Amino acid sequence: MAALIQAEANKHGEVVHARRDLDRRRFLVTTATALAATPLGILGSAKGLIPHMEGELSSLGRATEWLNSPPLTAAGLRGKVVLIDFCTYTCINWLRTLPYVRAWAAKYRDQGLVVIGVHTPEFTFEQDITNVRRAVKDMRVDYPIAIDNDYAIWRGFNNEYWPALYLVDGQGRIRHHYFGEGEYEQSERMIQQLLAEAGGRGVGHELVAVDARGIEAAADWDSLQSPENYVGYERTENFASPGGAALDQRRVYAVPGASVRFRVLSDGQAPGAAHGIDVDDQGHGTATEQRLYQLIRQPKPIVDRQFEIEFLDSGVGTFVFTFG
Repeated sequence: MAALIQAEANKHGEVVHARRDLDRRRFLVTTATALAATPLGILGSAKGLIPHMEGELSSLGRATEWLNSPPLTAAGLRGKVVLIDFCTYTCINWLRTLPYVRAWAAKYRDQGLVVIGVHTPEFTFEQDITNVRRAVKDMRVDYPIAIDNDYAIWRGFNNEYWPALYLVDGQGRIRHHYFGEGEYEQSERMIQQLLAEAGGRGVGHELVAVDARGIEAAADWDSLQSPENYVGYERTENFASPGGAALDQRRVYAVPGASVRFRVLSDGQAPGAAHGIDVDDQGHGTATEQRLYQLIRQPKPIVDRQFEIEFLDSGVGTFVFTFG
């Protein structure tokens, strides 16, 4: 006889109380294990499929402040190819595009490309110009940054995403846009095309090579399945603290236990040599992950016995016991 239990409790102690199919299980397991990786953000699936939207360089005149440059205007940019890059400095999706934007700014500056980062904050602390200035320095961004705390430029471009890239030709027309990460070759080819149209010399056809490391390194898209989850109650999901959330009031929240201890008995005794791989010979075990646990592995001769399990901590979800 073998006794197996399917119990689910993630690394953070959150007990999962519903699982009905293999896909659901795979998602839940990933949720528990992929938190150390980066969240996907709202742009991971955009892939540039949103229809073309008109924007206006004149909205640059409504920036609240400029970094790395005096204020730039639509009139002053006439004849230049302009790359507008909407960003906010804690957005992981934007951070992973930064190595390419930074490389394009350096490579094509002398050919007439003007890269402008438009910093439109998502969170309140990102409105603090001191924070933004420090981040720009730490990230080695030397191209102009328009501070868009009032979302004036954002609205001028009718934008909805971080990151969002717009390419404007020498006549002030938006010729290309892309929302989210990826398609870097496509965007760079368009940069080269627009520069050539504007009379740029020595543009060439080679593409930049980047060595993205640390937080700027590309995600392993084949492994990431967990969605982004905001902490604030207005946007959060899957809240796990016992008792639920108390909105707009002080409350001490309990972090769910990181593991659940249990003990199994066979005919009222410790299993000894009949213990499974997830318990010791005294029958003690701990549920720490969302998986199947082997509790008893009875050696021959196989006889009828009484199986008991006691959970020593609260907060475990069990789904099925299998004998045989």
